[in-house]
Amino acid sequence: MNFDNVNRELFSFLDHSPNAFFAVRNMCDLLEQAGMIRLYEGAPWSLAAGRGYYVTRNDSAVIAFRIPKADYTGFQMMASHCDSPVFKIKANAEITIENQYVKLNVEKYGGMLCAPWLDRPLSVAGRVIVRTPDGIETKLVNIDRDLLIIPNLAIHMNRQVNDGYKFNAQADMLPLFCEKGEESDSFLKLIASEAGVSAQDILDTDLFLYNRMPAVSLGLNKEFIASGRLDDLQCAFASLKGFLQASPGNSVAVHCVFDNEEVGSATKQGAAGTFLRDTLRRINRAMGRTEDDYLMSIASSFLVSADNAHAVHPNHTDKTDPTNRPYLNKGIVIKYSANQKYTTDAVSGAVMRAICRQAGVPCQTFTNRSDMPGGSTLGNISQSQVALNTVDIGLPQLAMHSPYETAGAKDTAYLIEAAKVLFSSSIEGKGDGSYKLVF
Repeated sequence: MNFDNVNRELFSFLDHSPNAFFAVRNMCDLLEQAGMIRLYEGAPWSLAAGRGYYVTRNDSAVIAFRIPKADYTGFQMMASHCDSPVFKIKANAEITIENQYVKLNVEKYGGMLCAPWLDRPLSVAGRVIVRTPDGIETKLVNIDRDLLIIPNLAIHMNRQVNDGYKFNAQADMLPLFCEKGEESDSFLKLIASEAGVSAQDILDTDLFLYNRMPAVSLGLNKEFIASGRLDDLQCAFASLKGFLQASPGNSVAVHCVFDNEEVGSATKQGAAGTFLRDTLRRINRAMGRTEDDYLMSIASSFLVSADNAHAVHPNHTDKTDPTNRPYLNKGIVIKYSANQKYTTDAVSGAVMRAICRQAGVPCQTFTNRSDMPGGSTLGNISQSQVALNTVDIGLPQLAMHSPYETAGAKDTAYLIEAAKVLFSSSIEGKGDGSYKLVF
């Protein structure tokens, strides 16, 4: 495995994907370059065996699939998410302070670490909706320069800050934008200029702050990587690369990237929505198959829910379970939870271990400490729409939900290899607990 080449591609993807809209656009560009055909949910689908396709929803979720043959066995799927904890810019964003400063009004999206957002260059990216002669149109915008900063309060004015401080999102976390000038609506005019439209034509926006620090390698031997949005673009990137390198045989390979995982997935573009179910059923119908064929194919399908995992922290080793202790660069993490926050059970865990063994990559396990409840991910949420054997995995990382996170330099390549095996394989259901694996 050429880890350096993989990380160079990963870094470019991360640096050019400041939020979900750009991540999906960049994945669509790679799918187009690979010859995949774009489909639209609002148009008929004409599908053929041996071809690859992709479809988006809300410009922030994408599903790509390759159909090897009309009588396919099932679906081999990997799902990840493209959103990250961040600050969203509110409507009527400008707040003038004592007729001197202008700051922007923002609110928290997802559960983030607040402190690392302070005192670092930030900017704005997202989408704007503009009027057209026939209706409305979406434009993506990225102010690709150091634009904003959230300044800390000096320690002289907050002597207890190092003893523990509770950040107030409305009081502490609003970014400084500019000095007060004579013009109003400077922020909206800047966004309009970037979009190439007039401010009067902007009807609404979905705009977010993002950290300007690029992805880097670090450590004595460059054994670590650091970047914004590793959770979960690292898995989304690895899934896509494995999908593009795979050779599906008996099952349809399906690469899924959902939005809004960080706020519960309960949107049309989230894992709790119908996007995956709708797509699989349309594939089934387009290939001339019956409802029974669909249900039988689901029984012979497998879903890998790929969302990053907590590695043992070098300064807080006691925060990890005594016997299940993932480390950076030690491979894919299979995640378990007795209360089903993670979907992994003995069957799906065994299938994932077989995939890793076939790929020649290491795997490790994660469970939360029994006295520390953890978060959930998209695997169990998606089961409400498509119920099938599912395993929850991730790549080990530190500082999850920080605007700048740390991971291992080898683990992305490991997941690419495992994804390639997953998408090239099939699983044939013989009854509960008994499956034939075809690699």
